[in-house]
Amino acid sequence: MRRTPVYIVCSPRPDVGKTILARLLTEFLLLQNGAVTAFDINLREPSLLDYLPELTETALITDTFGQMALMDRIVLNDGVAKVVDLGFHAFDDFFRIVSEIGYMKEAERKGTEPILLFLAGNDRASIRAWSMLHKNFPRVPIVPVENEFVLRGSTLPDAYGDARPLEIAALPAFLKSVIGRTNFSFTDYLRSTQDQSSELHKWIRANYTSFRELELTLILHKM
Repeated sequence: MRRTPVYIVCSPRPDVGKTILARLLTEFLLLQNGAVTAFDINLREPSLLDYLPELTETALITDTFGQMALMDRIVLNDGVAKVVDLGFHAFDDFFRIVSEIGYMKEAERKGTEPILLFLAGNDRASIRAWSMLHKNFPRVPIVPVENEFVLRGSTLPDAYGDARPLEIAALPAFLKSVIGRTNFSFTDYLRSTQDQSSELHKWIRANYTSFRELELTLILHKM
């Protein structure tokens, strides 16, 4: 049976690298599969829509129409991978709606595979949110993401258990300013740069490799 992954990139906190992760993942899936659809649930700018307008749709969950329009799209098993960039302001409401309508069960019935990529932190809000997700969605893969720039060398507390994290290395400030340009493409950079030993080239390659390893891990978990 065809399976459609739906990656929900989330955190209850702002400024943790969520949109950068969503950008990287969206470009990786497009490169690998030739198609991807992203959904932007953000109030802040720049957001995923600003970086990848041809691949991204704005999603609203402030009213019933917007909620159902989004859920209908991300429950659809059409073989096209989905990425949801979930703004921190919508974190609680989104997962409340998901619980109320039974989205996870319906996705499982249809062959759609939600995967939560949780930007992990040492703060109380992050730990509480992580526990809530595990309690409410025990059958859904929840992957902690260790953003080195946010954690600044600290280790995750025991509350995250033994889940294997997805690691994102920190970039120097001048390279962060480069990838922060709205016309910057990770894949185009890989294709166009002549220096494959550059720090940015290796950083992008490492993240793409991590996404591929995550996919294989999830496949093996399902077998």
